[in-house]
Amino acid sequence: MLTVVANDPQALTVPEAMTALRLSRSKVYDLIRSKQLPSYTSGRARRIPVDAIRHYMQDRLEENAA
Repeated sequence: MLTVVANDPQALTVPEAMTALRLSRSKVYDLIRSKQLPSYTSGRARRIPVDAIRHYMQDRLEENAA
């Protein structure tokens, strides 16, 4: 299970997604731009749903298993 913060959020900030995925800021934004990692904005704040992180990781695992 993905655990980033204690209160189990439904969406992560970009820095939290970077930590969860162990990727750089530019790579996370590249994934968002290429629509490989769905996200949304609320005002100026970009958020990545936790399920999007899980789906991205599962897709990578399936790609590498094939």
